[in-house]
Amino acid sequence: MNKFYSEILHKLETEIYDLEIEIDYPTQKIEAIVQLIIRSLSELKGHVLKNGFKDVSEEIRFFKFQKPVIVSKLIYYNAIYKIETKKPTEAKAIKKYLNIELKKIKRYFDNNLDFYKYYRTGNSSLDNKLFVRNNHDIKLCLDTYYLQTDHDFSTSHDYKVAKVIANDLIQVYIEDQLDNTTKAEKSINLHKLKWTGSKTALTELIYALYQQGVFDNGNSDIREIAKYFESVFNTELGNFYQTFLELRMRKMNRTKFLDALREGLIKKMDEQDEK
Repeated sequence: MNKFYSEILHKLETEIYDLEIEIDYPTQKIEAIVQLIIRSLSELKGHVLKNGFKDVSEEIRFFKFQKPVIVSKLIYYNAIYKIETKKPTEAKAIKKYLNIELKKIKRYFDNNLDFYKYYRTGNSSLDNKLFVRNNHDIKLCLDTYYLQTDHDFSTSHDYKVAKVIANDLIQVYIEDQLDNTTKAEKSINLHKLKWTGSKTALTELIYALYQQGVFDNGNSDIREIAKYFESVFNTELGNFYQTFLELRMRKMNRTKFLDALREGLIKKMDEQDEK
């Protein structure tokens, strides 16, 4: 069983990885991935029904650790599909929607706290009841899902393990989406500054910074720096080489703007010192 399971899992994860790279549209990607998982589970089920397990310990290992890994992928991608197809478009509504989805995960955790503790602490005292087929105990919080499944390929709690694994992945996905939404909001709300001084003054500043080598350890080209300032400050410098030439040709006060900056800053410091 271990060899067959490892081959199935490796093949599935390889195919999922390929789809993640090849398909750009999230919903189409998820639809294709879900079909792959369903196929893998079908192959796994066929092998189990045909060959069974050599002993109870192998059966427990399969239903506690192996099958849930693949089923968790199905739960995860199905949940992401629902989230993406139902997600609103406005940022504030998206945050509210995603936080509701997080609360659902928290509620499941609270409702199944005893099992979370059992599984995550590596407890095995109830494994013969939880992870052996047709040996369920109705007093051990059975999911309705189990009552509707094929008991030849399910135990009372293997789906619950898959749900625990999937919820961890879904939580990470939702938190990442919330983080991206927050960053997008900040980006939208960040007012882009416009340079309202003279182009000559900005050119003077750019050349001074270039000469000091303050960008990329002095490895940035003057044109690259100029283009960056144009983009950041929403302005056009035109032929800044010509502007710099005119600065050089000045008979007096060739660093008029830089001198004004220095004088203004010193004046402000002096005023602060006098308070």
